[in-house]
Amino acid sequence: MTHVTHLPDHPAQTAPWPDRRLLDLFGIVHPILLGPMAGAGTPKLAIAVGWAGGLASLPGAMYQLDDLRAAIKEVRAGLPGRPLNVNFFCHTPPSADPVRMMRWRARLAPYYVERGLDPQATPPTGGRAPFDAAFCALVEEERPEVVSFHFGLPDPALLERVKTTGAKVISSATTVAEARWLEARGCDAIIAMGLEAGGHRATFLGDDVAGDMAGDMSRQVGTFALVPQVVDAVRVPVIAAGGIADGRGMAAALTLGASAVQVGTAFLFCPEAKIPAVHRAALEAAGDDGTALTNLFTGRPARGVMNRVMREVGPLSDDAPPFPLAGGALAPLRAAAEAEGRGDFTNLWAGQAARLAPRLPAADLTRKLAVDALSRLGPAA
Repeated sequence: MTHVTHLPDHPAQTAPWPDRRLLDLFGIVHPILLGPMAGAGTPKLAIAVGWAGGLASLPGAMYQLDDLRAAIKEVRAGLPGRPLNVNFFCHTPPSADPVRMMRWRARLAPYYVERGLDPQATPPTGGRAPFDAAFCALVEEERPEVVSFHFGLPDPALLERVKTTGAKVISSATTVAEARWLEARGCDAIIAMGLEAGGHRATFLGDDVAGDMAGDMSRQVGTFALVPQVVDAVRVPVIAAGGIADGRGMAAALTLGASAVQVGTAFLFCPEAKIPAVHRAALEAAGDDGTALTNLFTGRPARGVMNRVMREVGPLSDDAPPFPLAGGALAPLRAAAEAEGRGDFTNLWAGQAARLAPRLPAADLTRKLAVDALSRLGPAA
């Protein structure tokens, strides 16, 4: 195991960070939030980051209720007295659209035939449940210290129930307008998510999110242009996300006014993350221009490493049904390809800075990010 310079792990100890607002708000040592990463995030990953002084996070969107309850209890047992963030999606489930589903299956039919699969077989439905009354009751039962949302915020009545538990509420914004919207509705902090970030874009304002992204990519804002503009526009602390994979990126974000960073892709290299072998191989090979935004895997734009289906269909397609339905028809193709060690139909989520990520266990990575950022911030920190 690679070792890094030690920094305090326990909240009773302090490190010389220049902005302590989020450290005090969440009860953490270092201004580092683990990106929840639905599908890849695990209790072991959350525990490791929490013990190293960052904010532990669990992705609620792909768990069934009982499984999420068990995951929370596992983190609580392994991380006593430390805060936990549980993340949820806030999308509106789409209406049935059989014509579009048939068009999507027809678009993928040649791949089925190539693999010897039946293109007429009924595909599984997509996962990723939105935050609802049942998830809210679980929050009231387990009382995580932080509850974060993606794709906006839930119904005001549900949001009020969450806040009544004492949880700090945060959500992601991809524009200044979204940041202001979140602040006006009571968020305690806002994640400024730049275009560089891996996984699903958090965009939620607008009538046709996927269409807007496909039609005008130039409107999407990068992290280091977005962060200072959001900092100037809101009064609550801002968390930078997107393209931050080492201490240099963290220090840059803090210099631009962010109070903390949220890191996702860099933690995918850690042994505690749960990703298939084809995903790990794709991450290792990813370069600065190796990713793209795609809606093929879920129906909503997300950044991942380019693979065969993205190249041949095009990373953004009007044929893909709305979130989260697109992935079902790809599931049999994904399983067959992965069995042969190929990621041709796998969602290989990754941000643009994967190449910069240190290859370390999660606790060591968290400490290294903190040490390297503090060294670059200098004596003022």
